Amino acid sequence: MCSWTYFLLICCGWQYLLEVPSCVVLIRTVGATTPFFTAVFACLMTFKREAWLTYVTLIPVVAGVIIATGGEPSFHLFGFIMCLGATAARALKSVLQGILLSSEGEKLNSMNLLMYMAPLAFLFLLPVALIVEEDVIGITITLARQDLKFLCYLIFNSALAYFVNLTNFLVTKHTSALTLQVLGNAKGAVAVVVSILIFRNPVSVTGMLGYTITVAGVILYSEAKRRSISWINLDHCAK
Repeated sequence: MCSWTYFLLICCGWQYLLEVPSCVVLIRTVGATTPFFTAVFACLMTFKREAWLTYVTLIPVVAGVIIATGGEPSFHLFGFIMCLGATAARALKSVLQGILLSSEGEKLNSMNLLMYMAPLAFLFLLPVALIVEEDVIGITITLARQDLKFLCYLIFNSALAYFVNLTNFLVTKHTSALTLQVLGNAKGAVAVVVSILIFRNPVSVTGMLGYTITVAGVILYSEAKRRSISWINLDHCAK
């Protein structure tokens, strides 16, 4: 099921880029709502609810990224639906992997889940890649023969993808699917800071304001989770 939702996520995202290739703003805006979808799916599928304060802290986490995008994006209905589908699939995948990693019956760890999920995702995506990208295998072989650096880039990219998925699973196992997606929003703020320090990229006041709100939301979320855990421990001790 995780492999299928990952396949759906990739296909919806790819279809959206075909429909609205230049509208990165809308992609980031809709993608910022992933924590909201994750909270909804987690509640529906696991029947576990967070403290109300935790849900409130999601507002600045999501709103900050939306503000940082700045301006009104170009709107395309079908593209928007595909982008929304990709966001929902990402949230559903996080919840499903959280269920699998925390299930006593499955007894899966992060490495085992990745071992089972990766081959299935490859089998799902390979036919789509062969159909959509004409002669992709031939082009890849040609580029690898012309420049060995290209092959090194592919291997390095694959290794990074492996570690990203593994760390995602580890974070989900030791925290929750919702925490993973909240950290995903915070990642954008960190990327902005790194780009300023290394590449000296210009950032608008609106962008800085938006990401500051997101970081503040992440801090508030962490504090709300900490207090929630403390209250649960106190209740157990009282009983």
